Amino acid sequence: MKIEIRLFIWLAPFFVVVGVLYGFFSGWSEPVGFLGIPLVGGLMAMIGAYLALQARHIDPRPEDDEQGEIDQGAGDQGVYAPWSWWPLVLGAGAAVAFLGLAVGWWVFYISLILGLVGLVGWVFEFSRGQHAH
Repeated sequence: MKIEIRLFIWLAPFFVVVGVLYGFFSGWSEPVGFLGIPLVGGLMAMIGAYLALQARHIDPRPEDDEQGEIDQGAGDQGVYAPWSWWPLVLGAGAAVAFLGLAVGWWVFYISLILGLVGLVGWVFEFSRGQHAH
């Protein structure tokens, strides 16, 4: 996680400085730029701080070892369900939500129900059948 921490922590001051320069060159007349760009820097600093705190609690990854070999990263990287249809349901819920912003709020409320069904289905996907606990 060393590379990720450095990336986020070192780029945070860059965005703050660029936001101030943007405000200076725009005459402070356009509020989204001189406010939004430093906020991006603040968000990057928060992500970098979170990664730095988490790096203390987990073992170093093979990517963090400069003398590491490729085969040290072999093996399972997580549990994934390649046959799952629930991400498609969540994506459809997000698409209907954006449609609701254009058409009307009543469509947005329908998308919340669709998204909730997709989220519950994806979370509890392994809690039935041969993977039941």
